[in-house]
Amino acid sequence: MHPRLLLVVFCPFAAGYFLSFFFRNVNAVIARDLAGEFALSSSDLGFLTSMYLLAFAAFQLPLGVLLDRYGPRRVVAALMSIAGAGALVFGLAQDFVTLSVGRALIGLGVSGGLMGAIKAFSLWFPLSRLATLNGLYLAVGGLGGLSATAPVEALLGPFGWRALFYGLAAASVAAAALIFFLVPEKALPGHGQSLRTQVAGFRRIFASVAFWRIALPMVVGHSAYQALQGLWLAPWLYDVAALPRAAVANGLLAAAIAYTAGSVFFGVSGDSLARAGISRLTVFKAGMALSLGMFVLIAAGVTTALPAILAVYGFTVVSAALAYALLTPLFPPEFTGRVNTASNVMMFTLSFVFQWGIGAVLRLYPSLEGRYAPEGYAAAFWILAALQAAVIAWLLPMRSREAR
Repeated sequence: MHPRLLLVVFCPFAAGYFLSFFFRNVNAVIARDLAGEFALSSSDLGFLTSMYLLAFAAFQLPLGVLLDRYGPRRVVAALMSIAGAGALVFGLAQDFVTLSVGRALIGLGVSGGLMGAIKAFSLWFPLSRLATLNGLYLAVGGLGGLSATAPVEALLGPFGWRALFYGLAAASVAAAALIFFLVPEKALPGHGQSLRTQVAGFRRIFASVAFWRIALPMVVGHSAYQALQGLWLAPWLYDVAALPRAAVANGLLAAAIAYTAGSVFFGVSGDSLARAGISRLTVFKAGMALSLGMFVLIAAGVTTALPAILAVYGFTVVSAALAYALLTPLFPPEFTGRVNTASNVMMFTLSFVFQWGIGAVLRLYPSLEGRYAPEGYAAAFWILAALQAAVIAWLLPMRSREAR
């Protein structure tokens, strides 16, 4: 945890991760602008926004091999340059297809933001600090998501959404330069392994029952959060909670602030409590169970004390990130990139399915005066709640010795 290492390893990757979360959530605020300008239906909007998630997910397994083979500095710097190109394409788009291509390029470009950093942290810092570093890193991402709420709403009036994306294109290239020129190189564990051997390592990962029991609660729980915070929470606040536009942006902001605070809390407390004898697995279970409780209240359409519900949900759902600190020690050091991208490919594939699927379910119910039916939201959200309950029920009996 030397300050110089934090400066040259943590900070450059964090700049890219800030942008990754900004890109992930910004469509929730500009959704109505896009829908009006391009005449998009609910399923069109869900598909467009989730193209980020689809491209992100599709590259995760190749990303794991690349990170373990070439290291995080070169891989993540190259990808952030692609994100800059995607933001430019999105800002220049004149039709739905070009918007989708730009959104997919953005998703591909930021796909290494978290996994590349975890690989770098495992190279430069002790594993006993991994949960703390991951938590602080996720907090930076939370700040990016926070910045994509009310601040974006304030900028849309004077500048418009296109100018916003031109600025994001420039910022992405700047982040790529920081990573490439500041982050030092270090010898990689397993250096010299053949590509075939590296790819075969995924078989060992997916054959591990402990991997599945830890990964699935993170995958399903965080996918549901991404589907809501990245797009559908804002329309739900309009259509079910009947909030005005400014209040919707503030609601998204509150959830993002809570997510950021939860990132720091669960990261730092995960390592601190482990030293005191309370396992990270126990903290992981508690956080996932609490986040499910808040999600059930949202699915039920509860609007009483809604800011508190959103805040607790955002705060607790980020406990899912403890899974990375639990999964990494299950396998040898040369597996770090692949084991984490193996879980990530599932998470972002499912996020794509959830985000698009919610839009598809809403389309089955009649809309009135541009508002989607509350019954449609309830049907979609209860399906997600049931899936989360099933995987958490499988996790809860797991004991710490099974996670070692």
